[in-house]
Amino acid sequence: MTTTAPIADPRNLALAHYAARGLLEKVLARHGCTFQEQVVLRAAITGDASLSPDELVGQVQGSLKADPAEVRATVEELTAKGLLAVDGAHVHVTDAGRELYAAVGAQTAPITARVWGGIDAEDLAAAGRVLALVAERANAELAALSD
Repeated sequence: MTTTAPIADPRNLALAHYAARGLLEKVLARHGCTFQEQVVLRAAITGDASLSPDELVGQVQGSLKADPAEVRATVEELTAKGLLAVDGAHVHVTDAGRELYAAVGAQTAPITARVWGGIDAEDLAAAGRVLALVAERANAELAALSD
């Protein structure tokens, strides 16, 4: 019996995204954290140490395609929770924010390893190229719709 591999299409991409996001959200819920809060926290941790609140909002808005006001509200939520601190013109991740990020990473690492483990490196490279091209084209279409 020959099994035909599914073709990459918008539906399969969405199903994979939401399945993986669902896993992450289960872990985040244990910590009282939302997906958007985790994305903001990650951007603050991995970004430039002298990131301004507006730059952080812009980075996350660019990634999630979320309303900047929603992202700004998320920055405020993380600040109220003591996970971020806004020091004048800069945003800093607090020790509590780093601890949360590390805990979530430690809990998701074995799940990620099980999900991604055993996938052929050539398949991953091909999928990476396709996803990068789809993201590039979708971002161009989004920019054109915004004009």
